[in-house]
Amino acid sequence: MARRFRTFDVFTKQPFTGNALAIVADGEGLDDAAMQAIAREFNLSETVFLFPPENPAHSARVRIFTPGKELPFAGHPTVGTAIHLAMEKLGAVEKEEDAIIVLEETIGPVRVGVRLRPDEAAFAEFDVPQLAEEVCPAKPKEVIAAALDLASEDIGFENHVPTVYTAGNAFNFVPVRDREAIGRAQVAGQHWDAAFPADTSAAAFLYTREAVNHNAAFHARMFWPAIGVGEDPATGSAVAAFPGPILRFDELRDGPYNGIVEQGYEMGRPSQITLEIAVKGGALEGSRIGGYAVPVTRGELEA
Repeated sequence: MARRFRTFDVFTKQPFTGNALAIVADGEGLDDAAMQAIAREFNLSETVFLFPPENPAHSARVRIFTPGKELPFAGHPTVGTAIHLAMEKLGAVEKEEDAIIVLEETIGPVRVGVRLRPDEAAFAEFDVPQLAEEVCPAKPKEVIAAALDLASEDIGFENHVPTVYTAGNAFNFVPVRDREAIGRAQVAGQHWDAAFPADTSAAAFLYTREAVNHNAAFHARMFWPAIGVGEDPATGSAVAAFPGPILRFDELRDGPYNGIVEQGYEMGRPSQITLEIAVKGGALEGSRIGGYAVPVTRGELEA
């Protein structure tokens, strides 16, 4: 059976940048092993499979696979899939059009707002379905530095220290002193499991305040070799949990906070993720992430 697919570059306005996403439109009849095999074949950070929604008021049921495992939730698949479905629904637009897409993900329904404009990249944003919460203490910075082939003095800036937070997927948030140091980071496999154990989180999200673009609040990199993602150009589910460390260390006041997280520059895949945080009574009330996406290819799977 031939199955239609489409690819998008997400968290970018330009093709061949951002984080590439494959969307398989006809998921029915595929079992877990087949979906995992197809995701390995695409070999992108994530591949999405679409199914009819369980609730007819929703847009689609989706399953998200990396080359190594299934995820309950992910940011760039949510943005890219919502934009794909809005484009399928509305076609070529002659004026600005808005759409609400509801995706049934394993974490639960995710409501996404999509904006389409003629001859421009589409934009989508969604409320993070789970508030960021701390998982456990991070490992000592000397252990983390060894796993990233950095010196211990490269880890941390201001009052920021390593932490572990989740908003659906758990990440080790590793503050790095500057962009020069974050650019030197790499996976040191022999030390990785000691720093980032699989029973808490094997993913490392590195961040620093020194950014390439003046409009970005943070510059980031993300490594998750255990699931086949050596380095990710843009990690929406990490940014979804990022309000945890930001609120903790930057002591945000009540009200809204808006920022941009840039990622992927060391890979030649520059990406920008918008982040909105709402704080009330000194606690996280909600958060939203968003970004642009552009279609790149379409075709059929023949296997």
